[in-house]
Amino acid sequence: MNRETILAKLRCTPSWDVVVVGGGASGLGIALDAVTRGYTTLLLEQSDFAKSTSSKSTKLIHGGVRYLAQGNIGLVREATLERGRLARNAAHLVKNQSFIIPTYNWWDKVKYTLGLKLYDWMSGRLSLGPSVFISRQEVMEKLPGIISRKLAGGVRYHDGQFDDARLALNLAQTIMDSGGYALNYMKVTGLQKDGGKVVGINAVELESQSPVTIRAKVVINATGVFVDDIVQMDQPGTSKNVVVSQGVHLVLEKDIFPGNDAMLIPETSDGRVLFIVPWHRKILMGTTDTPVGNISLEPVALESEIDFILSTAGRYLTVPPKRTDVVSVFAGLRPLAAPSGQDKRTKEVSRSHKILVSPSGLFSIIGGKWTTYRKMGEDMMDKVESEMQWAHTPTRTAAMPVHGSVSPLPEEGPLSFYGSDQPAVQQLITDDGGEWISQKLGLYKGQLTWAVRQEAARTVEDFLSRRTRSLLLDARESIRVSPLVARLMAAELHRDAAWITDQVQPTLDGRAR
Repeated sequence: MNRETILAKLRCTPSWDVVVVGGGASGLGIALDAVTRGYTTLLLEQSDFAKSTSSKSTKLIHGGVRYLAQGNIGLVREATLERGRLARNAAHLVKNQSFIIPTYNWWDKVKYTLGLKLYDWMSGRLSLGPSVFISRQEVMEKLPGIISRKLAGGVRYHDGQFDDARLALNLAQTIMDSGGYALNYMKVTGLQKDGGKVVGINAVELESQSPVTIRAKVVINATGVFVDDIVQMDQPGTSKNVVVSQGVHLVLEKDIFPGNDAMLIPETSDGRVLFIVPWHRKILMGTTDTPVGNISLEPVALESEIDFILSTAGRYLTVPPKRTDVVSVFAGLRPLAAPSGQDKRTKEVSRSHKILVSPSGLFSIIGGKWTTYRKMGEDMMDKVESEMQWAHTPTRTAAMPVHGSVSPLPEEGPLSFYGSDQPAVQQLITDDGGEWISQKLGLYKGQLTWAVRQEAARTVEDFLSRRTRSLLLDARESIRVSPLVARLMAAELHRDAAWITDQVQPTLDGRAR
């Protein structure tokens, strides 16, 4: 993923078949589907891959137990099938995680047991394991620290857990491996038109502030919460297509909830669910659903959202988590298809995706979720082929391994998320004499070298937040080592002292709250 090589390709390519704007889950899925159908494909991201929503999920690849309760059978069926495909295609990043829903009366036992049996059935041959009712005693053993008063038992089921930012990066690498191009820090500033039809884009390469003109047969707007910004470039004054809600997550030390099973709290005071999930030897709690008006690449959690998560979890745990137990906080924005007709709360808006085609031929995708990113890509390219009257080429991504996929899986360890790249990363670590950036974070200098040279990391936050998950797992320690990370990156990228200062300050404003 050499930046100069990609920029050189841009300069010498007169036109592309497909240009995808947006480097989150939906954009990456679309670009991968396009390039593997044989189209010349370019993906552009205004910041870093998965910088916004797509690196700040609950880290679950799931059918959606909550969507089943809402009666959204089609979405659940689609998502459970896609969950199974991803578990097979990216086994180095997706693991089978067991969940327990505690039950406190006879009706809960019947309701969740039957509901999850339906969930199992929808998964078919791609099921991660059967759901079963377990006794009160077994719930207490598997969820140490749960309040036992009135506890009747629980339902144990299986879903997928993954690393969202690493999957995004691996998808960008898969696009490159397949003959396409993916470039971060390239901001689209306008659309080119000829005879009222979109024929390309204008952009700025942000590191050099150089303008770039790119021609394309098809432009696809997959910018998530920013989708209406691109739509406005095409049709100024158009009504909003997206409503945005904020989801907040807390990271706490493992001793708060020491078991290996996750817990799903099925009914919170705001009518949602809350997950308490083991993740990277920590505990992840979330999420919230707060409507927001201001859209930002780096949204900030409200104290009321943090308090809500802590108080909800505290009603189920013998030792309620406190604010001082939180080691990191992160917030992400969900791009939801704006409901037509009646005004719905964001938690009631469908997570299904929707494809829009404007009179000028701009394609836009809204809604969706990480679990169905591959299907979103397939649906979009089917639509493109239909609208453009191109010959239909079947998708090739359903059984396609993503970059890093390896079989058999190596023994799980601190570097296993690199998958097939792990030996090369380990060699860099060895070449550097095993030099640490932080033993507490398990972070080596060789990982930074790899991130810059092979994974398009361009900033301190790219490395600490998405190439590794350090900033999300321990914000204070990440902030402590950020000056060292900046100096090491500056040497690799040939940056000056002013760059180092600029890089450290945003990180200091991070998630140690």
